[in-house]
Amino acid sequence: MTHILFVITDLKLGGVPLHLYRLVQAMRERGFQTTVACLSPDGEVAEMLRAEGITVHSTNAQGRWDVRILERLRSIIESVRPDMVHSFLFHANQAVRYAVRRGTIPASRVLCEIQTVEVERRWHLWVDAWTHNLCRCTIGNSPSVIEHLHHAAHIPMNQLHLVKGGIDPTNIQNARRLPRSSLGLTDNDRVILWVGRLDPIKGLDNLIDATERHMRNENVHLVLAGDGPLRGALQSRIESLGLTHRIHLLGSRRDVPSVLKTADLFVFPSRTEGLPNALLEAMAAGLPIVTTDVPGCRDLIQHERTGLVVPFGDIDALGSAMSRLLEDRNLANRLALSAAKEVAENWHQEKTIDGYAELYKTIQHEGTAN
Repeated sequence: MTHILFVITDLKLGGVPLHLYRLVQAMRERGFQTTVACLSPDGEVAEMLRAEGITVHSTNAQGRWDVRILERLRSIIESVRPDMVHSFLFHANQAVRYAVRRGTIPASRVLCEIQTVEVERRWHLWVDAWTHNLCRCTIGNSPSVIEHLHHAAHIPMNQLHLVKGGIDPTNIQNARRLPRSSLGLTDNDRVILWVGRLDPIKGLDNLIDATERHMRNENVHLVLAGDGPLRGALQSRIESLGLTHRIHLLGSRRDVPSVLKTADLFVFPSRTEGLPNALLEAMAAGLPIVTTDVPGCRDLIQHERTGLVVPFGDIDALGSAMSRLLEDRNLANRLALSAAKEVAENWHQEKTIDGYAELYKTIQHEGTAN
């Protein structure tokens, strides 16, 4: 039985840790032995994994610059003795590459994965450019990520591997709408929804400005589902504009599929993405979508076919597109149906799992042949 050690920077609730959680379960069902290691102290996803009977190790990093975790991770790899290592996120990738340098595991048995198009921490790309040879390949989850790693980190295309991300749309499609009253709204209100982490890169200041400038109808409400470091600043901005009665911060939600089913429009005005699960889920929910013409988002939404795409930072274009889809029900319905079909045909989780399993089997076969 092929044993895979999955290594990740942290296991707090979030997109990549939850992706890892689903991947580990799927690989176990397909006959792989799976173990997980994280650099940070345990988070919620670590407990979810243990509840499924998955062994989880932690190096208990005390901050991003705790170099002691390098030797701790090397010791974990030596004790687990996996057939291969698959790491996620920059810090975990570099920690695993350190283990390769120390001879703990050969580079041919290491997969590193990046799921973002990095525009803020350029030094990540410089380090990847220096160290990418210390793994079998770098995996990207979207064409935009692959292109970015090739051009910005100068990783050769023959050392990059695309495994397209995906979701299982079943739970979202089967979710029930919430009563509008549970969101503090009435049945006559129109709901514009955003879901994700409250982070500066998400373009939420532009979304608030577009709502203030273009959504004059008092029955149109903007609902933000998620939490993060920008929450306080957003709340202050909403209050300063006098829009607390029309822009609502829901905080983190565990019923996102039902929240999606309750909305009339999904807006996602990010500065950059890797492959946004929130956008995939909105597509699966059958929502009309407005998003920005940036990496990740443009992989999923084609203008006038599966949604409306506007330039990042163009508040008037964003507001006009939002108004257009709220007013033109026929267009909104056509785009929503096309988006749901796109997810089912091209971005289904089963295809993602097939892609990983095929790669793992290839590496195992190469190791056996050698």
